[in-house]
Amino acid sequence: MSSRTLPLLFINLGGEMLYILDQRLRAQNIPADKAKKVMNDIITTMFNKKFLEELFKPQELYSKKALRTVFDRLAHASIMRLNQASMDKLYDLMTMAFKYQVLLCPRPKDLLLVSFNHMDAIKDFVKDTPSILSQVDETYRQLIEMYTPLSSGEFQLIRQTLLIFFQDMHIRVSIFLKDKVQNSNGRFVLPTSGPVPHGTQVPGLIRIFSCTGEEITRLKFNNGGNYAAALREGSYDIFGDRVTKLGTNMYSISRPVETHMSGTSKNSAQHTKVSAAPNPLAKEELNLLARLMGGLEVQKPGNADTGFRINLFATDEEEEEALISRPDELSYGVINIQATKDQQANAELAKIMGEFTESGDQSPTACSKGDDLLAMMDGL
Repeated sequence: MSSRTLPLLFINLGGEMLYILDQRLRAQNIPADKAKKVMNDIITTMFNKKFLEELFKPQELYSKKALRTVFDRLAHASIMRLNQASMDKLYDLMTMAFKYQVLLCPRPKDLLLVSFNHMDAIKDFVKDTPSILSQVDETYRQLIEMYTPLSSGEFQLIRQTLLIFFQDMHIRVSIFLKDKVQNSNGRFVLPTSGPVPHGTQVPGLIRIFSCTGEEITRLKFNNGGNYAAALREGSYDIFGDRVTKLGTNMYSISRPVETHMSGTSKNSAQHTKVSAAPNPLAKEELNLLARLMGGLEVQKPGNADTGFRINLFATDEEEEEALISRPDELSYGVINIQATKDQQANAELAKIMGEFTESGDQSPTACSKGDDLLAMMDGL
């Protein structure tokens, strides 16, 4: 397991979340000023300096439930609200989209190009807000500094860690089903055509050399696919052509997106149920999660901003039906942790809570943000 996987997982899932929310805000004709506020608030929270400092520290991946909690709070970092069923669907779409991108990466190192595609789109969302733009640019620099020196073997370990994280997720998504890249059981179809990875040759030729290194003969064989020569390598700089389309916005063309539990959901539910047993590392994981969430600033709608609800389903009835029909084992239950009862029990949590009560250059909603952070910890 790679200890450098979490930043890539978070940024790519966050990018997919922003794609979906942007599409739903437009589809539901939310006023432009409110839609922009939602996107800006979420991106500001996502790229908070303290949050990123914790995110980029070498560490193991969090459990699915813990990571879901982070994105639940991130999605509600502004005046927008999602019902449980819509949040479930949002997270399903995020995870399946990124899982597909991980599977299709020609080389493990291309995971960084996928991440840059997400970052480029996020940057475009906030192109008119210089303060947020500077946060995004700083994240580019951190990604380049951490990942460009890594070897191919280290990227392969990151890819393997991501695949282990996604291995039991088989949610069917209408876009993938219509494009015939996903089977009815929720598993993806990997292509046997297209360009080969950069730095490799089209398969189909065996060259035999002598002991002196001279080529003796060549043999051709059927490679079983329709492969083409490799494309040029994408840019790993802040600006540049990424070449790959993986990680770009697949919702830019308006079309409905549905999710369905796959035929293998029963087996997946059993895996989930087993993993829900007490974990001896749970305490340490929650401590790490507390530090990670320490940088999150979550807003509550003020008097000046009227909150609104986004529905990821066509109707409210569909949303209610999806919530009822979703297996309990695949829903993310709530574990109550009363972080406010004993501040001395955890010095790190006490420090985090103290930061939200200190006076300084804080916004008028600073106190409510702190309360909401504690409520977030209670809702893990």
